Formats: sequence, C-alpha cells, structure tokens
Amino acid sequence: MKRSLPILAALCALFVLLTASPAVIRSASEGLRLCGELIVPSLFPFFVVSLLLAKLGFPQLLGRKLSPLTRRLFGVPGPGATALFIGLTGGYPMGAAYLAELTEQGRISPREAERLLGFCNNSGPSFLVGAIGAGVFGSVRAGLLLYAAHALAAVLAGILLRDGGPDFQEEEAPASAPPFSRALSEAVRGAVPAILSVCAFVLIFTVFTGLLEANGFLTALEARLAALSGLSEQQSRALLLGFWELGGGVGALRGLSLSPTNLALAAALVGWGGVSVHFQTLAVLAEGHEKSSPHLAGRILSAFFGAGLAYGFSRLFL
Repeated sequence: MKRSLPILAALCALFVLLTASPAVIRSASEGLRLCGELIVPSLFPFFVVSLLLAKLGFPQLLGRKLSPLTRRLFGVPGPGATALFIGLTGGYPMGAAYLAELTEQGRISPREAERLLGFCNNSGPSFLVGAIGAGVFGSVRAGLLLYAAHALAAVLAGILLRDGGPDFQEEEAPASAPPFSRALSEAVRGAVPAILSVCAFVLIFTVFTGLLEANGFLTALEARLAALSGLSEQQSRALLLGFWELGGGVGALRGLSLSPTNLALAAALVGWGGVSVHFQTLAVLAEGHEKSSPHLAGRILSAFFGAGLAYGFSRLFL
C-alpha cells in the first residue's frame, strides 16, 4: 500500500502532463525565466563565496570564537555557529547541506544535526537584499531590514528549539586550508550542482502552480483567501504561490507598495521557504539519518517571528 500510492500519484502526474501540455510548457517557461532572472543571479555567487569560505576554514574559526555564546543560546558549541553562519550567508539549502556534511564527517551526531536543522537552514542576504529589497520593492534598505528580521527570527527559533540535549564535542582546530586557487575551483564546482538542484525544484513547483492556475483553482483560492483574510488578491496570490515555491511567491510581490504589511508578508514567505525548500532539504538529507520534522518546526517559527519583526522594523526605520 505504501508503495502503490506514490506510484499512483506519479501516474496521475504523468497523465496531467500529457493532457495539459500547453499549460505545462507555459509554466515551465515561466519557471526558467524566474531562474534566469532571479534565482541564479541572486544565489549562485553566494553559493560560491560560502563554499569558498568553508574550504578556507573560516566557519571553523568563527565557530571556535562564538562557542561560548552558542552554548548559552542554543545549547551547542562551535559547530552550531558554523552551520548558522553558512545558512545565513549561502541561503537555502546550503545550511542543510553543510549539516549533512558535518554528520557524514562524524563531527556531529544525527540527533545534533536535527536540532540544528530547525534554525541553520535559511535564506541568504543576496536573495533578501538584492532580489526582494532592490528587485521587488526598489529599496536596498528594505532588503537589509528583511535580512535582519530573518536572521533574528532564526536565532529566536534556535532558542525555542533548544531541548537541553547533550552538547557537541568541542570544535576541533581547523585543518590547514588548501591553496586559494584550488579552494576557489572546488567552490565553483560545488556550487553548480547546488544551484541546478534549486532551479530544478523551482521548475517543478512552477509547473505545479501553473497547472493549478490553468484549471482555475488558484484564482478561486486567491479570491477565497482575500475574502477571509482581508488581503488584496495580489497579496493572496503571493501567499499561495509562496507556500509552494518561494521564488514564485516573491515574483508575485512585484508591483506592491513598500509598506509594513507587504514587508511582513515577504518575511513570512522567506521564513517559511516554500514546500520546494522542504523537498530540497529532504534531497540533501536523503542519505543521512536526520529527521526533517525539526526543519518544518523551524520554518514555521521563522515565518511567524520574521513577519512580526519585519513589520516592527519597517514601522521604526522606514
């Protein structure tokens, strides 16, 4: 039974793809445009730089310096700060990938990785400042406020998800770093499959939401959500699209004014990450033993805290 249901779902998806090919082609083209105009430019450079810093040993140095602070806040020493740094600079799903790497190397246990997964897999500054702040709202300042709210929401989620479990072993001293030229080459090669994986999931979920729209379901849901929540139909559309895929939700925000409500909506979308990000995280953890439920809890907390913080920051500083 467990095997037959996924097979049936896949066969149904194949039938829909064959019978609705014009809508599939249109939505797939939109997904490719979204990747080319928004996802790749905003994420790939930061993927490369984050991997380069990791190759050069900077996160380990940072982790050793911040170990006393992370012990008090999250109940974890150095590797917690290291993973949080990677997640907040590289963006989805680099934090999860780094935790999987730490687990594979034996530097943390699967249980410890689960605790960190709830608050160390986050969006990066390029997406928040460049794609949303400058690209959607035409304000770098708004993007910086969103990034501050997102980072603080991750810290708050980490504090709430602290379970008082056993601490990590102290982070070992960093190994000697490779030459810069080799580290850069390895970082670029490592960033390529990461960005391709992100774009693949964006494409799949863009096709999914495109099929919902082609059948009228998305429009009906927009109107229903707008009536229930008091949001405009465009805000409702962004919320619905962003529930499934972050890039589509952010793209739907274009044209909205720079207001506390709209910034809070953007922060909620980024904090949640979209179902697409959850699947990206599952793909990264596929060969490990980590449970994804802490990640889900962390994304819900980040969306809630991020929206509240973004609303408050925008009222104070914009």
